[in-house]
Amino acid sequence: MNKSKIAVLNRRTVLAAAGAATAALAAPRILRAQGKELVVGGAASHKGFVETIIAPVVEKKFSCKVVFEGSRSLVNLEKMQKNKDKQYLSVVMMDDPVMIPAVAEGLLDPLTAAKVPNLAMLKPGTIHMDGMWCNYLQPWLGIAYNPKAMKTAPTSWADAYDPKYKGRVILPSLQNTEGLANLFMAAFLATGKPMPEAQKDIEAGFKKLVTIKPNLLTAYTQMPQAYNLLEQGEGFMISSAISQVALERKAAGAPVEIAVPKEGIFAMPSGVALVKGGPQPELAAGYINEMIGPEVQAKLSAATYSLPTNKDTPVPAGAPTNATMFGIDWKFVADNRADWVKRWDRDMAM
Repeated sequence: MNKSKIAVLNRRTVLAAAGAATAALAAPRILRAQGKELVVGGAASHKGFVETIIAPVVEKKFSCKVVFEGSRSLVNLEKMQKNKDKQYLSVVMMDDPVMIPAVAEGLLDPLTAAKVPNLAMLKPGTIHMDGMWCNYLQPWLGIAYNPKAMKTAPTSWADAYDPKYKGRVILPSLQNTEGLANLFMAAFLATGKPMPEAQKDIEAGFKKLVTIKPNLLTAYTQMPQAYNLLEQGEGFMISSAISQVALERKAAGAPVEIAVPKEGIFAMPSGVALVKGGPQPELAAGYINEMIGPEVQAKLSAATYSLPTNKDTPVPAGAPTNATMFGIDWKFVADNRADWVKRWDRDMAM
C-alpha cells in the first residue's frame, strides 16, 4: 500500500475516531432525553384524547415521552397493588369509586398547589379527599333519546315513568356507574329531599325505581346493545346516558340526542391522581397540571362532549351551561354498591 493511501486511511481513522468521540459526548444527553418517560394508566377509551391532546402538550413542554397504558380502572388499581414496592405507573386516570380503595391502601400521593398550581383553578367539588385526586373532566348524565321516535324531547327524569312509554325505556344496570343516577334520582323524585340527602335514602330510591318496570324495554350492562335498540327506534330513551357516548353517536350520524332534564344532571367520575412512589414524580405532577390547565381543558372538553373542570375554561358550544350539576358521594357508593347491585338484580328482574 503506498504512502498516499496510508495517509488517506489515517485521516479517515482520525475523523471517524473524532466523530465517535463527539457522539459519545452527546450520547448521554440524547439518552437522558429518550429515557425521560412518563407512564400513565387509564381507560382504553382515553387513548385517543391522551395521545392527541394531552401528550403533545406535555411532551413539548417537558421534553419527555408519554406512554399510555389503556385498560380499566380496576386493572390500574391491581397494577398499583402488585407493584407497591416498585411502581412503574406515575399517573392514573380512574373512576372516582376506584380511587377510594387506592387511597385506603396508601397507593396515591396527594396533589398540592405547590406541585400542581392549576388546582386553584378547579371548580368546587372536583378535588377529593384533601387532594388525593381531582377531576379533569365532567362528562355528564342526561336522557338520551331517539328524535325520530320521540317528537318531543324529554324534559324531566320523571318522563321515564310516564305510562305512555310502556316497554320503551332503557336503563343501565347498577353494575354500570351511569346507572347510579337513576337510583338517586328516584329517591329525589319520591322524597323531594335535596339531592345530598336523597341519594342516601336508598330505600325510597328502590321503591320508586321498581315502579318503572312496566316501561322497561331492557336494562343493560353492555352499552352498544342499548344504543342499537335506541337507534333502531325500539327504545325511545336511555335514562341516565353519558354525554360523551350519546353525542359521539350523534356526530356519527345516528338518530340520537341527549336532553338536559329540568331537575339537573349528574357528573360522571373522571379522576386523575399521582401514584405514590411512582417514577418521575415532578414530571407526573406537570402532566396533571397541564391536563387541568385552560389550554388542554378547552380542547379536551370539546373533543369529549364534556364540561371542563377548570372554572376559567369556556364551556363548549352546545353543552349545558345553567343546569344544576349533582355531585355523588363516591365513598358512600364504594361502601354500599355491592349490596345495591344484589338488590337491583332481585327487584328489577324482568
